[in-house]
Amino acid sequence: MEIEEIIEYFAKWTKLKIKIHVSEKSERYFYEREIWWASLGANIGFEQDGKNEEYERPILVLKKFNKDILWALPLTSKKKEGKYYFKTEYEGRDFFIILSQLRIISSKRLLRNIRTLPEKEFLEVKKRIKEFL
Repeated sequence: MEIEEIIEYFAKWTKLKIKIHVSEKSERYFYEREIWWASLGANIGFEQDGKNEEYERPILVLKKFNKDILWALPLTSKKKEGKYYFKTEYEGRDFFIILSQLRIISSKRLLRNIRTLPEKEFLEVKKRIKEFL
């Protein structure tokens, strides 16, 4: 990407981020193990960006602290292997939870619920995250 394209990309995200921040969105009811589309935004370096107009990406709710804050793990559909990824399948497609990119986010970023991760897989994800600490 050219520098002008990068500036425009970040400027669009900044405008959307402000709208999300000041929005009076109705309260999102979310729970651990759920996978949601979330506005993750334009990020730096190798951090997972969101895509499309809403800068969105699927995330796994790893930990719900309260109605406003959660730990999220981004997902990708690109094949990834190694200790920093956890493979899951949904509707015949493989997805990879990016364990190394755990982040805290506001529930205001949540857009729409996709599904709930099977409990056995969720427990394995939690176990793998604990091993990093």
